[in-house]
Amino acid sequence: QVQLVESGGGLVQNGGSLRLSCAASGIIFSLYTMRWYRQAPGRQREWVAQITGGDRTAYADSVKGRFTISRDNAKNTVYLQMNSLKPEDTAVYSCNAVSLSGGPAYWGQGTQVTVSS
Repeated sequence: QVQLVESGGGLVQNGGSLRLSCAASGIIFSLYTMRWYRQAPGRQREWVAQITGGDRTAYADSVKGRFTISRDNAKNTVYLQMNSLKPEDTAVYSCNAVSLSGGPAYWGQGTQVTVSS
């Protein structure tokens, strides 16, 4: 059974920092590209960042320079370090696992991030 469990969300002031974690089980973690998405109320889900099994990273323009994605294959965990947070970063953040060899994608349940102005 595949599980992705996010943690680390919360309430933070404008300009603050949070680190999100997503712990995976039931997959060969190193073979999966891991992605973070977010969805604010009334808006479509938005891709935030991704990291391949080979540690290649990519970011949405809206978070570039403020967010850093990383992974620890020994712990089956992907992280999202979020600095200089803004109220517009407020959303439910979810992690996603995709295998480049095909097969289903997996999603976590999400964690709420709220940035107060």
